[in-house]
Amino acid sequence: MMGKLTRDAVIEQALRIGDDEGLQAVTIRRLAQDLGVTPMALYWHFKNKEQLTVGMGDHLVRGFATEEDATGPWNERLRRLVGGLVDVLRRHACAASVLEEVDQMEVPSFLRVWDTALGLINQAGFTYEESCLIARYLLKGAIALAGGEARDRHGRSDLEAAEARRVKRLGLQSLPRDSYPHIVEMAAPLVDGCSAEVYDTFGVDLLIGGVEVMAARRTASSA
Repeated sequence: MMGKLTRDAVIEQALRIGDDEGLQAVTIRRLAQDLGVTPMALYWHFKNKEQLTVGMGDHLVRGFATEEDATGPWNERLRRLVGGLVDVLRRHACAASVLEEVDQMEVPSFLRVWDTALGLINQAGFTYEESCLIARYLLKGAIALAGGEARDRHGRSDLEAAEARRVKRLGLQSLPRDSYPHIVEMAAPLVDGCSAEVYDTFGVDLLIGGVEVMAARRTASSA
């Protein structure tokens, strides 16, 4: 087994554990046990959990092509970038936790996403400082979207999750209507949410829409 153990095999097993049990369950000892090797065999690839987590982050984003099509308006390309990143991260339940855990500037694949985002935002007329700030908001927003709706974070069965939502919904609906009229009225969508597809699409539109409005104001004020 040790002769066949590759860096990618270690990372893929780490992602499986992270998806099923959460990132906290991913340890060198646990991985060695699952892969049937000694911990020392894994230290050949990763000296510690921090290096392993960086490797997991790089693996998550590595297959994401940031600028295969470098044509079209900046806002359409930026929308494709952010939406594509959300789609890629959605493939693993632990993806958001991984990228929140690491210094994203140490993840080569994510650096390419950052670089592309910075270029597109700067192209829209924002200063270097503003471009850095907007890119940070957008990429953090993409990570948050990927780790958000349509995921039960407690490992419950569908029936258990449905019952938990029912109880929470009833709790919100029982709040004093004169104090919290909108929460009471919208209790169902607040608790039940929507499909991951709708959640992600609306979220990306919201993120990019804000940048588009700001860019349009810049253009109008300089005209």
